[in-house]
Amino acid sequence: MSDASAQPQPSITVGDFVAAAPTRLELRVLAGGRGLAARRITSERIQKLGLALSGFTHYIHAGRVQIIGQSEVLFLGQLTPDARRAAIDNLSLETISCVLVTKEQTPPPEFVEAAERAGLPLLQTTLVSSVAIGVVTDYLRETLAPRELRHGVLLDAYGLGVLIEGESGIGKSECALDLIVRGHRLVADDLVEVRRLGADYLLGSAPELLREHMEIRGLGIINVRDLYGVAAVSGPKQVGLSIRLERWADAREVERLGIDERAVDILGVSVPHVLLPVSPGRNLSTLVETALRVHLLRLRGYNAAEDFVARHTRLLGAHGDHSGSDAATAAATAAGRQSELTIDEPEKKSS
Repeated sequence: MSDASAQPQPSITVGDFVAAAPTRLELRVLAGGRGLAARRITSERIQKLGLALSGFTHYIHAGRVQIIGQSEVLFLGQLTPDARRAAIDNLSLETISCVLVTKEQTPPPEFVEAAERAGLPLLQTTLVSSVAIGVVTDYLRETLAPRELRHGVLLDAYGLGVLIEGESGIGKSECALDLIVRGHRLVADDLVEVRRLGADYLLGSAPELLREHMEIRGLGIINVRDLYGVAAVSGPKQVGLSIRLERWADAREVERLGIDERAVDILGVSVPHVLLPVSPGRNLSTLVETALRVHLLRLRGYNAAEDFVARHTRLLGAHGDHSGSDAATAAATAAGRQSELTIDEPEKKSS
């Protein structure tokens, strides 16, 4: 069974964009208000209408915010009224999501009339084009980021986002609660919303309603902040490690040496992955914390399994009395590296 719930391609209405956009844009609706609820923005990319107004309309992309700046307003201003109407009618206004006029420029009356007739939202901002494009792009990149809901727990442990997944009732929340008591922090329990904000950047967060809460069977819903203090909870966190808990009878290809590193695909991003078999008597929280420590040491260049195999190979190749000294030297070197790479314990929290 998959732990992810597919989400439709994100999009927002122009009305939602106007209502929720950063306040520094100071957006105003100049015309086309009846299209605010119907027209949708589907892309974070911004397009300027200068080339289209001059007659080259082949690359007007639907779903994007279209920009009209000072240069476009001046270009339209030097045309005759009939030429302005022709240039505006040539834009195929029914395919455009909305038009944003920057620097508080006043668009020609012909543009305002055409936008009103077509129900095309014509917006205005006080920001200059370069700044407005940056602000709108940043907002839309986060709002329209590909996303999915994953059934599991996300923790902030040693500064790394750890996603713990597994079938219902296997002990994910209980394991997470034990790790919180040890000093790690809760990001989300039960449902984790994962968004891809870049080519290889996944951000995990909790849905608003579930934030700071956990469900523990036998106890019900608990508020982690109330029980363990503000330091026990965390905001959104980059997902850096995936751990799946699986019943021992169902686990296949269980790692024995730890040489091969696994990965799982989440929204097209490869995330380091660990499969932990679960059986009675196994301390899940200790296993998860150990898996995390192993992963962090690997990020720093140390792999205990590879070091062990290398020492084993050297011992097999050693001759006579030299084998003992070689083994001692290898063991001392490994111990020295291990001490240098020891992970600091999380700070204790105050309730």
